[in-house]
Amino acid sequence: MKKRIFFMLFFYSIYVTYSQEKVTDSLQSKALEEVIVTATRTERSLSSLPLPSAIITADAISKAGVTRLSDIIAEQTGLITIPDFGGAEGIQMQGLDAAYTLILLDGVPLIGRSAGTLDLSRISVGNISSIEIVKGASSSLYGSDALAGVINIITKKPKEDVFSGTGTYRYATFETQDANLDFVWKKKAFSGSVFTNYFATDGYDLNEATPEKTVEAYQNVTIQPKFYYDFSKRLQLVLGTRFYHQEQDYKATIDSERYKGLSKIMEWDTQIKVSQKWNASIDSEYELYATNYKTDEFLNDSQGFAFENSFYNQWVFRPEIRTTFSFPKSKITTGLGLNHETLDRTYFASEVVFNSQYVYLQYDYNPSKKWNILTGFRLDNHNQYQSQWSPKIAANYKLNTHLSLKSSIGYGYKAPDFRQLYFDFTNSAIGYAVFGYNVAEERLNALDNQGQVLFRTNGIDFSSELKPESSVNLNLGSFYEKHNFKWDTNVFYNAISNLIDTKVIAQKTNGQNVFSYFNIDEIFTYGFENNFHYSFHSNLKFSLGYQYLIAKDKTVLQELDSGTVFARDANTLESFQLKKTDYFGLFNRSKHTANFKVLYTISKLKTTFNLRVFYRSKYGIVDSNNNQILDQYDVFVKDYFLTNLSITKTFNQKMSVQIGSNNLFNFKNPDQISAISGRQLFARIQFNL
Repeated sequence: MKKRIFFMLFFYSIYVTYSQEKVTDSLQSKALEEVIVTATRTERSLSSLPLPSAIITADAISKAGVTRLSDIIAEQTGLITIPDFGGAEGIQMQGLDAAYTLILLDGVPLIGRSAGTLDLSRISVGNISSIEIVKGASSSLYGSDALAGVINIITKKPKEDVFSGTGTYRYATFETQDANLDFVWKKKAFSGSVFTNYFATDGYDLNEATPEKTVEAYQNVTIQPKFYYDFSKRLQLVLGTRFYHQEQDYKATIDSERYKGLSKIMEWDTQIKVSQKWNASIDSEYELYATNYKTDEFLNDSQGFAFENSFYNQWVFRPEIRTTFSFPKSKITTGLGLNHETLDRTYFASEVVFNSQYVYLQYDYNPSKKWNILTGFRLDNHNQYQSQWSPKIAANYKLNTHLSLKSSIGYGYKAPDFRQLYFDFTNSAIGYAVFGYNVAEERLNALDNQGQVLFRTNGIDFSSELKPESSVNLNLGSFYEKHNFKWDTNVFYNAISNLIDTKVIAQKTNGQNVFSYFNIDEIFTYGFENNFHYSFHSNLKFSLGYQYLIAKDKTVLQELDSGTVFARDANTLESFQLKKTDYFGLFNRSKHTANFKVLYTISKLKTTFNLRVFYRSKYGIVDSNNNQILDQYDVFVKDYFLTNLSITKTFNQKMSVQIGSNNLFNFKNPDQISAISGRQLFARIQFNL
């Protein structure tokens, strides 16, 4: 209560201090064409782009009343937030796992995928000007981790010679607090922004029968300053940095004994960029990026003695040079750079190092007013796996002023990560072991010499390198816009080869298995997306989004063809052979997802109502009949709806108040879905400085 009173008084004092300043009415807007940079590394209008892309604006984020990146991403068509076993929420795109989507902050990659997923809830949306989403393989520009697509978070940038800012405070269910201060200024050649965010929550508990909460209490702080200096109209310096620190209660019950500790996350990154305009046709950027992601957690027993400690410490250094050559009907963008990456973590024998060099080239050609052709490639040379060649070609044809057709085909890849190559983990309680590919043979031989190996799996061979996962991605779509109606559709297909998964390589004398990582399966996903937007008038807007998805494993289909896959009848306990039609597909994929949104503004009252309804059809998360596939006889998570509502009222062009509810009808499925906590009511106040 004291914290809430402090924040309310703090922001009220800001309001009084700056009450005489002039601000722009937040309800006023200009009809500006949406411009996207991520897809081509140069400014392009969204409607002319030959790739499936989308933009989330700052206004859409504000009206939704959300505070974390994971919340606003989950409201987009075809994007599903999926928690991993550690609770981190990543993004599933076109049916591909969260590990295959590259997350950028102002064009540079975020790191910290300790279990393969980058947790989107780490990012506050308080200073975001837009979020750019590019779907489909983007390795031709961005290399590894962009196999499914790219999400680029663009922060606010000073535009005018004024000082401005906002202060917000949001209080929600579960004692959740979110407070922002965001300042932006520009004075002649010097400009900058400073953003700070404080977030805290008591967490929530879906099962009161256990001593631990579903999500334990945590708090985090983000500080993000960024500065610009214009030496001249042709030369600009950008210096930005970001600090993030989080602490969370860490509790566990093992063999009826309770343990308590703390989990910490510390993140730092900095970006130095020089932009140089040589002449009207040539622009260059010189960039140096460095980032560090660290975790440290411990558990103590009831007497306060250390029971468990773990850590994770990852560094990335990346210099890059980019140059764009502009011609009357085309642009050529080229770049080269290198990555130096290190990781030291629990269950690694020593610190490991990745070094790679890369070069890319993109040709953006407009042979006529109707045609746009985009081609490109990237070559990555790595010290741990074979070089990767990533080509892409896309085309956009404008049938008339309202309708255009677009298509693209590209190659994407994802390199084996540190965990898949160097993990050295043995579960002390159960006794199983997981070894990274590069250390597995040595560790297995050591166990064998100690007499701990009962037998080795036949055919296991570590003589060749673990290959990167690769994909071929195809998109066919159209974009139509006329008056108040906009419609875009896209059909997609992804075929992934050399999928990296775990495989039993031996059995220990204690009866437990030893696992390692191998290139095993080939999977494919296909489907289509539709987005409709219609404005009855400036104060009433509707949108409807839908995705149909099929995601399956080719190996499973082959086994079903050969008649070697069986299931057991739950009543008679008799086994029977499965058919192809019994196979549902990959885990955690829904065939149908949809959203419906209504935005209504009462101009006289300066009040906006924002209603969003989301649907997800059934999906499977476990193999309940133990035949290693997801079939129609398994237990599924039932389909469900979620409804979010926010109401925003603006006062005197200086202050706005927002109330609302996420998960308005209090949907919960505690036995199967731990990421949905139930109804969350919230109230938010914002002051414009």
